[in-house]
Amino acid sequence: MTIGIVTDSNAQLPVELRDRFAVHVVPLVIVIDGREYREGIDLTAEEFYAHLQAGGTVSTAAPAPGEVLAVYEAAIDAGASEILSVHVGSNTSGTCNAVRLAAQAAMVPVDIVDTGTASFAIAGCVWAAADALADGADIGTAAAAARATASTVGNVFVVGALDLARRGGRLGSSASEVDGIPVLAFEQGEMNVVGRAVDVAGAVGAMTDYVVGEARHRHLRVGVGDARSPDVAAALADALRARSEVVELVHYAIGPSVGAHTGAGTVGACFF
Repeated sequence: MTIGIVTDSNAQLPVELRDRFAVHVVPLVIVIDGREYREGIDLTAEEFYAHLQAGGTVSTAAPAPGEVLAVYEAAIDAGASEILSVHVGSNTSGTCNAVRLAAQAAMVPVDIVDTGTASFAIAGCVWAAADALADGADIGTAAAAARATASTVGNVFVVGALDLARRGGRLGSSASEVDGIPVLAFEQGEMNVVGRAVDVAGAVGAMTDYVVGEARHRHLRVGVGDARSPDVAAALADALRARSEVVELVHYAIGPSVGAHTGAGTVGACFF
């Protein structure tokens, strides 16, 4: 039995991991000034942030079931006899609804994981499942690894546009009460304040300290992402790589389906 892995573009999966694990990706829909784009296909991150900077009105939407089914068919054509489908949480997106409908029409069995989370935290679930498959696990065991990671994956970040986060309804009310730069974590569908900083260096230090504190001396895999803030992301990556708790670190670009809620200038880390 060959198990194919499918996720959605909200996972922000970098090419490095996508190619390593042969992951198929369903594009989410990005709406800019009323026009629909498929994330990563019709719209790059750079194009998206250019629209945002020009004052475009942006929102996101779930893919159609047919779009999901087309990705399943591509995985089947590549040899999959079973599919593990790992997706953005139903608490923040309607994507899992489309996935369930597509799975009913798929020609092979599909095991769906609703991660209950978003952004690179989904990629962490995919990473854990793929590692399990590489070790010889069956689809049920790999799905369990993804679900276990979903319940423990951590994240920390600073956003470049707090007004976008507020308009999206996902910013905790305490963020407006924090002077300087709020350091945030996405928890249970909401961005909550977990620290503060007075400048960029302080934000990098606060995010690093948060990751290390959450590690509790365990080994971590980490993704560091940024939206047009490569220097800050590089500083955060360097600080984390210097820590013995971090055994592997990859970089990812924060794409439209996340950037629509956080804006340019966002930097953060997801870890498991």
